[in-house]
Amino acid sequence: MDQTSSCTIDTPLGRVELRLAAGAVTNLRLVACSRMPAPPRDGAARRATASLRAYFCGHGDLSAMAVAPRGTPFQQRVWAALRRIPHGQTRGYGELARELDTSARAIGGACAANPVPLFIPCHRVVAVRGLGGFSLGKGLEVKRWLLEHEGLGP
Repeated sequence: MDQTSSCTIDTPLGRVELRLAAGAVTNLRLVACSRMPAPPRDGAARRATASLRAYFCGHGDLSAMAVAPRGTPFQQRVWAALRRIPHGQTRGYGELARELDTSARAIGGACAANPVPLFIPCHRVVAVRGLGGFSLGKGLEVKRWLLEHEGLGP
């Protein structure tokens, strides 16, 4: 049986809960909870929280952390492409659609289904006119904050 764990960490976005299995992040979500954060109890959780802390302190991206999101083969293809978008850069929905021979709407759907945002940087995918969508927390407010944090703001 795979080793699973979870932990929570306070971030500038709010409290983030991470779930991990076999050393990889499988889920990330913002949680509203009054309990104290649950500290990481294993090496993978400690690496994931350290990666998040470094990211929020402006010291790096999250692409080195192993992820294992559940999704369709198509979603997996899109998520792999998203992980190749460098820190501090964006790609358009249409640009990714052409690269993956699909539609911009399908790219948007895969981004919305992303169970490990930040580690799979769907916030770096933008519309031709504007930010596009974002499903983590307060949506576009969070996406705008993340892009500005990576030096891509107005």
